[in-house]
Amino acid sequence: MYMKKIISLFAFCTLLCTVHARTVEVETTYTGSSRFDKVHVSAAAALNLNVQAGLEATLANEHHLFNKPVYSVAVPVFMDFDLIQFRLRPFYYFKNKSSQPEYQDASAYGVQGNLILALNQDTVNDIYTHAFIGAAFARQKGTVFFDNRAEENRYYSQAAYTLGFEQEMYRAFHFRAAVSAFQYPDGITGVSGIRTILDQQDLAHTQTLEIVHDLAKYTLDARAARVWADNGSSFYVGYRFAEYYTADSDHSVLIGNSFPVTKQINLDLAYNHLMNTHNHNRRDIWQARLNMAF
Repeated sequence: MYMKKIISLFAFCTLLCTVHARTVEVETTYTGSSRFDKVHVSAAAALNLNVQAGLEATLANEHHLFNKPVYSVAVPVFMDFDLIQFRLRPFYYFKNKSSQPEYQDASAYGVQGNLILALNQDTVNDIYTHAFIGAAFARQKGTVFFDNRAEENRYYSQAAYTLGFEQEMYRAFHFRAAVSAFQYPDGITGVSGIRTILDQQDLAHTQTLEIVHDLAKYTLDARAARVWADNGSSFYVGYRFAEYYTADSDHSVLIGNSFPVTKQINLDLAYNHLMNTHNHNRRDIWQARLNMAF
């Protein structure tokens, strides 16, 4: 049953994107650890010279939180106008019925947007600098826990803002750094935790493979990559520091290698190690991503 659902999601994403386009990129990703395993499939197609659109579907099993898998979908749209680029990604989490009566059934929806500006495009020396600004908003339904009063079953809103830059040099080196800050329109004072299905990385992607439910204050992340453009391979290292309202601060170290399998298929293997600032609660996450172009 599990594999049938994964295959159906994969086929559905591919079919929708091939309706109006000749070239399609299909990607399937498996992420696993002792706490969860997740399958993500996506398909994207260039609708014209400036616009790319796609569909994403995710199935996540969080064994310690939910008895049933969590399903979510997203519809990313990317617009490229040379010196300026836009990316819009609305997403939706389907209702997950809780098996424990003290917790409310969970669901979530929201949208993430990014504006990418070209600051320097030296095509002679292959040196490119881009700045990006991101903003996201989500509304999630679940159980909110408080320090000095009983928990409440309710909707809870939050927003995230990201500022960063990317540097590419000589078709051989790539650097990225970003900072994200989180805002809670419904208030954060006295909130000790929240039980919901929203992955915070749908609001602000940082250098970790973890499914994050804790409410963050801010995150700092960076990535460096050595790229071999002629054969389409790369080796990268990423780091993230995050401070939370509802958990300890933590560190994340990410290492990965991307390389071609065939002319149209690329494989990306990554390892992520996380630990909190007190040097415990260590956990390891592995990921394999397969990208295919048709």
